[in-house]
Amino acid sequence: MEAANHIGSTVRPSSTPAPVHPAACNGTLGRHLSRRLVEIGVRDVFSVPGDFNLTLLDHLIAEPELNLVGCCNELNAGYAADGYARAKGVGACAVTFTVGGLSVINAIAGAYSENLPVICIVGGPNSNDYGTNRILHHTIGLPDFTQELQCFQTVTCAQVVVNNLDDAHELIDTAISTALKESKPVYISISCNLPGIPHPTFARDPVPFFLAPKVSNQLGLEAAVEATAAFLNKAVKPVIVAGPKLRVAKAQQAFLELAEACGYPIAVMPSGKGLVPEHHPHFIGTYWGAVSTSFCGEIVESADAYVFVGPIFNDYSSVGYSLLIKKEKSVIVQPNRVTIGNGPSLGWVFMADFLSALAKKLKKNTTAVENYRRIFVPPGVPLKREKDELLRVNVLFKHIQAMLSGDTAIIAETGDSWFNCQKLHLPENCGYEFQMQYGSIGWSVGATLGYAQAAKDKRVISCIGDGSFQVTAQDISTMIRCGQKSIIFLINNGGYTIEVEIHDGPYNVIKNWNYTGLVDAIHNGEGKCWTAKVRTEDDLTEAISKATGAEKDSLCFIEVFVHKDDTSKELLEWGSRVSAANSRPPNPQ
Repeated sequence: MEAANHIGSTVRPSSTPAPVHPAACNGTLGRHLSRRLVEIGVRDVFSVPGDFNLTLLDHLIAEPELNLVGCCNELNAGYAADGYARAKGVGACAVTFTVGGLSVINAIAGAYSENLPVICIVGGPNSNDYGTNRILHHTIGLPDFTQELQCFQTVTCAQVVVNNLDDAHELIDTAISTALKESKPVYISISCNLPGIPHPTFARDPVPFFLAPKVSNQLGLEAAVEATAAFLNKAVKPVIVAGPKLRVAKAQQAFLELAEACGYPIAVMPSGKGLVPEHHPHFIGTYWGAVSTSFCGEIVESADAYVFVGPIFNDYSSVGYSLLIKKEKSVIVQPNRVTIGNGPSLGWVFMADFLSALAKKLKKNTTAVENYRRIFVPPGVPLKREKDELLRVNVLFKHIQAMLSGDTAIIAETGDSWFNCQKLHLPENCGYEFQMQYGSIGWSVGATLGYAQAAKDKRVISCIGDGSFQVTAQDISTMIRCGQKSIIFLINNGGYTIEVEIHDGPYNVIKNWNYTGLVDAIHNGEGKCWTAKVRTEDDLTEAISKATGAEKDSLCFIEVFVHKDDTSKELLEWGSRVSAANSRPPNPQ
C-alpha cells in the first residue's frame, strides 16, 4: 500500500537537471541501465548468472545503490521481483538467454496478471551473431534467436532487443517508462558484448525522464460523476466494494475519500484485501459470494446498488460464476472507465479523479451499515481442545491473528491459506499479499524473499502449504543469505488440499519431507535460522513465543502438522462450486 505514489515521485526530477557537457558523455549501457533502475526505485535486482549476462551483472554490482540478490533458480527470481514490486512499486530480475528467460516466464506471466511493473532483463547473444546462420548454445538448435522474444510478447507490455548501441538508450528508456505507465512487466534483452562499451548517447549521469500524468477527459468525467451520483442517490441501501485494480490505479486515497463522504459499508473482493484499511468503522469484510465473511455477502447481495471499484470477476473470485450480483444495480469503476448499470460506459475517466469527484456529489447514506450492525453476530471461538489433541487449522490462525500489527505483512500461498488468511483482520498498516488471478503454487516462497527485501520495516509472516513449498523450497537459502527475519508457517497436511477439494485423486498425495530437516540442511550453520516442529497448541504457543522473542532476528521456519482433511469451511464450499464450473458438459452444437 505504501508504494502507491512511489513510482511517480522517483521518476520526476526534483530540480532542473544540470546541462550535459560532451566530455561527460562517456557513460556505458551497463551504467545507464543501473542508474535508471535506481532512479525508478529499484534497490535490489534478483538474478541468476549465465554466460550471456555475466558482464551485465558486473555493471549492476558496480552501481553503489543497487544490490544484486543471487537466487537459486530463475522462477524464484521472478517471483521475488513480483513480491518486491508489491512492496516497492516496481521490481527487477536479470537472467540469461532462453534457458533463463523461458524459466522465469511463468513468474513474469503472474506479474502481468496482477498488474505489477517488473523489469525482466535478459543477457542476450553477442551482437555479431544476429543476422548470421550460426547456431548458439542455450537455444533450441535453430539459427533463429527469436523464440524467447516471441514467448515474452504475450506476457509483457513491451519487448526490446538491444543489439546496437545507437538506439540502446531509446529502447531501454521506452521499455522502462512503458512498464511504469502500464503497470505491467517488460522484457529487455541486451547483447552480452555491449554493456561495457562507452557510447555518446549515454550521459555519465542519466538525465531523469519524466512520466507525463494521465488526465481524465473532463467532459467524460463530469458526465460519469453526474450519472453515477443520480444512480446512487436514489438507492436505499447502497454498498461499495474494493477490487484489486485499486493498486494499479493508485486510487486508495481517493477510495477512502469516497468512503468517508458516502457512509456506505465497505467490503473488499478477496484479491483486494490489504488495499483498504480494515480498521475503518464501515468495513464489513470480504465479499466472495457464497464464501464471503459472515454477514458481508448478505449485505452486498441484498443491496439495491453496489459500486465495484477496480474489480476482476473470474471463475475463482465469482466462486464458479455463482455471485448474486445484477448488472443493472452495479456501477463498475475500472482504472480508466466507468460503467453505470445497463446505461452509459464512459472511457478515459481515471479512477482516482472519478472517486474524488464523486465523493463531493453523494448524499450520506448509512442505511446498509446500520443493517449490518443490526444482524452482525461476532464469530465463534474454536472449541475447547482435548489434551494433546492434534493442532487444528482454525486454532493455528487464531494465534497468527494475535501476531499481526502494523509492523507485519502476511503472504498467503495458493491453497487453503487463501481462505484462512482472508479471515484475518488486518491492523492498520499491516501488509497483505496473495496471487489470486494467476494462482501459481510455490509463488509465495519467492514473493516472501522479494517482499521482505523491499519492506525491511516489516516482519513478513508467510503461510505456505507443503505441496506448494516443494515447488520452490530452494530460495529459503537466499532468505538466510540476505539476513531476512521472516516467519514461515509450513502447513503440513500431506498433499495438494485445494486440488483435493476441487477433484481428488492419487496425484494430490505427495511424498512427505522432513521440512525442518531440509531447512536446517540449507542453513548449514551459516546465517541466522531457527526451525521448530509443531503438533499441538502448546507446541505452537511455545514456537511463536520463541520466534517473536529470542529468535526475533532469525529466519523462523515452523512446520505445523495438521490432519489432511482439516480445511476451512470456505474451501469446502468454494471447491465444490469451482468443481461444478470446471465439469460443465459441452453445450449442444
